[in-house]
Order: sequence, then structure tokens, then C-alpha cells
Amino acid sequence: MPPFLSYEDKTPEVSSRVPLVLVHGHPFDRTMWTPQLAAFSAGRRVIAPDLRGYGSSPVTPGTVPLARHAQDIEELLDFLGVDSFVLAGLSMGGQIAMECYDRFGGRVRGLVLADTFPDPETPEGRRGRNAMADRLLAEGMRGYADEVLEKMVAPYAGPEVKAHVHGMMAATAPEGAAASLRGRAERPDYRPLLTRVAVPALVVVGADDTYTPVADAEAMHQALPDSVLHVVAGAAHMPNLERAEEFNQVLEKFLTEVDSRS
Repeated sequence: MPPFLSYEDKTPEVSSRVPLVLVHGHPFDRTMWTPQLAAFSAGRRVIAPDLRGYGSSPVTPGTVPLARHAQDIEELLDFLGVDSFVLAGLSMGGQIAMECYDRFGGRVRGLVLADTFPDPETPEGRRGRNAMADRLLAEGMRGYADEVLEKMVAPYAGPEVKAHVHGMMAATAPEGAAASLRGRAERPDYRPLLTRVAVPALVVVGADDTYTPVADAEAMHQALPDSVLHVVAGAAHMPNLERAEEFNQVLEKFLTEVDSRS
């Protein structure tokens, strides 16, 4: 039976390196990881799914909790026969990566948390996410995409990066985005989980990220037993696109360390 999620699976002919699984944020799709797919797939297997409700994956209206996204990823990796891997997520994708570690952490060899945070939703945040879900269903994605573009990426980001990010947001199905917003509003507290992570972790954040500021990354770094923190200058919420070369260098160093331990 084919998996529920659409995905990219780039596999070199021969590789003993640990596979890399990339989990995109909201409201994006797997093309968010284009520079990483290009950089790392020559030497290791790289898998990037479209989350439920995003990209080419089917839409489930209503509410899609982070646990459902994590279960989808687990089922996809079972289908692909990937037993162990490095798991990387950005923003909502980072929260899904934390949920994955909670569900099947024994398969995770390394954890990359980019521009994300582990705290549970506040009552105000819950109201805000549900109101935004209502708005996206009523108005569609384009106005929202226009509004948040220069928070997702820095105002000084290159025009190609801005066009790519805006295009992903505008193309997302409102029903899919709204369902994940409602699910994310109910998320648990991942802070206790971080203290139990038994594998190396990399925490990355854009220096100019206002959604998940550097202080959030520093707090995660302090909570994780074995982690490296890297702050990307000249980037906001999506350093993997805004400063792809630097992001890839940091990730390459981390992956090499995980390979040596495995």
C-alpha cells in the first residue's frame, strides 16, 4: 500500500552514512529543503516529505495534531525501510521532530532543531492560531503570504529566496494550513522531552528571527544534554534558504559527527 505522504527520496548508489530526514515548516512544502537536498544527496540518502495538507500530500480538513504528522512520518519511513536516521525540522517541523523523538526516538541518531521552540501553546496563542485558521479558510493564503513574507525571511533576503518562500505559502491549501494551525494550538510541552534526548543535537537559528528568537534557541541548547548551537547572521526564520551555504556547512559538520558515532 503506498504511503499517505508524497515525498522526495534521493538515494546515492552506495553510502554507509546515516540517512537524513527533513521536515518542513508551515505553510511550506518539501521544496523548502531544495538547497539541502542538492548538497547532501550525493553522499547520503535524503528524504523530504510533504506533510499532510501541504505540497502534493492529501489534505485532511478539520484538525491535524502534531502527533498525526509524526505518525505519518513514521509510516513513511517504515514504507521506505529506513530504520535509523538524523531527523531535522524547522519551525513547526522542529516541533514535529520533537514529537517524533517522543514516539520513536530509538530510531533517531541525531536531532536538528532549526528556528523552533518547545513550549506549549498559551491561551492567547491558541486563540490566535484558531482565528488565523478561520481567516485562511475565509480568505485564502495570498493575503497572509504577503503579510508574513518579511518575517519568514529577512526584509533584506534575496529576491529569489523571497519568491520561493512566497510561492510556497500562496500555493498551500487553506484547509491543510488551517488544520495544522488548529492541531498546533493543542501541542504539548516538549521542554521535559529535550532533557531526555540521548543523541547529539544541533540547534540552529537565524539571528534576526522574530518568530523564534535566539533566546529560544539558547534555552533549547541548555536543556539538551549533548547539543551544539549555531546562530546564522543575516537570516530570519529560514536560514536554510536565506544563508544556505552557511547552514549546509554547519549541518555537514554535525552529520559527520553523527556518522562517526554510528
